[in-house]
Amino acid sequence: MPDSNDIDADASPHDLLNEATEWMRYAGGIAELLGELVHESDAVDCRRMALALEAIGAIARVGAQRTAQAHALVHWQRARAEGMPTTQNI
Repeated sequence: MPDSNDIDADASPHDLLNEATEWMRYAGGIAELLGELVHESDAVDCRRMALALEAIGAIARVGAQRTAQAHALVHWQRARAEGMPTTQNI
């Protein structure tokens, strides 16, 4: 699993979207596993369930963050291609 805080400076929007998809699949897989465990369990440990749900939320947030970064990068690249001023050339 990639580190959620590491962003490759050379990452393309495609790379970021692939990473976002990977994070979202992790979240979905954990949610499915958790659902299966709850169905098969006689008793649910609420503390552990809460931690697992928080983890799913955190993983999903990383996926959403990568999607937002890809979106911003697409617009940044488009602005540079169109010759619009950016913070690097002001």
